[in-house]
Amino acid sequence: MQKIGVLGGGAWGTALAAAANQAGRNTLLWAREEEVVSAINGSHENTLFLPGIDLDPALKATGNLSKFADRDAILLVSPAQHLRSMVRDLRVHVPAGVPLVICSKGIEVATGKLLSEAVAEECPDNPVAILSGPTFAAEVARNLPCALTLATADKTVGDQLIAALGQPTFRLYYNHDVVGAQIGGAIKNVLAIATGIVAGLGIGENARAAVITRGLAEIMRFGALYGAERETLMGLSGLGDLILTCSSTQSRNMSLGKAIGEGRTFAEIMAERRSVAEGAHTVEIVHKIAAQKGLELPITAAVFQILKEGKDVRTVTEALLARPFTSEGQ
Repeated sequence: MQKIGVLGGGAWGTALAAAANQAGRNTLLWAREEEVVSAINGSHENTLFLPGIDLDPALKATGNLSKFADRDAILLVSPAQHLRSMVRDLRVHVPAGVPLVICSKGIEVATGKLLSEAVAEECPDNPVAILSGPTFAAEVARNLPCALTLATADKTVGDQLIAALGQPTFRLYYNHDVVGAQIGGAIKNVLAIATGIVAGLGIGENARAAVITRGLAEIMRFGALYGAERETLMGLSGLGDLILTCSSTQSRNMSLGKAIGEGRTFAEIMAERRSVAEGAHTVEIVHKIAAQKGLELPITAAVFQILKEGKDVRTVTEALLARPFTSEGQ
């Protein structure tokens, strides 16, 4: 795998393209925005989504999906709710057998399906992998150390991808649990909004730690519905990603929650942003599935009430704190 394509020119897509290029691969980044393509090819910087970080001149960008026809593997980094349509546009240009690596995090709101299911439905002749873990785009783009899960059912494909992309500062660990590698990454975005609300309300670090820990219990419960393995949810793509995303306002989801906790509305915050806080979409479908299955996810429900039903932040928080006492295993 010498030629890598990256579908998505946001901060994370650019960072992954930089990492693939750093690994010595011929890397081509597709971006929808003409200004992103021009900036990367001209000034070697993604001034729109990842400003202030110099990119290797060897990294090239394009707005033409047909240029991906010769790629040995393609990283899919478009927003989760648009991933299916992007793959549908891509499939006419990509030969069968080329691995498609999902690097987005979320669950399809329209269908309730995992992203791996959506991609497999659109491209049944291409192996699907998941790349997920505790990473901030700016740090990856600066070649600072990180570790991620690379999950795919085909270990041969997994080994090939790790050999192509892995490096001392971009450590990849193989996992066969494709489902589990997605569950943690999706729901942690919802929980990051919750910890951001805690920060915005100023109710302390103890409360943030409680949300993270009880949030992990919600990930475990939801993951059990899909047959996710406990070890995966306790690994890089689960607990690791949860800790990072709930610990810094570098996270778009945590910064969204913090602004809401400080008194701003969801609508006015999103009107100012170019980038997507995936948790704002994921909370809708996770809450719906939990209700259908009789699954108790109180933190997720609280975020849903605040974001989607417009309920008062402090009223919802007080109700969450007033829940009946129970055993920790529940």
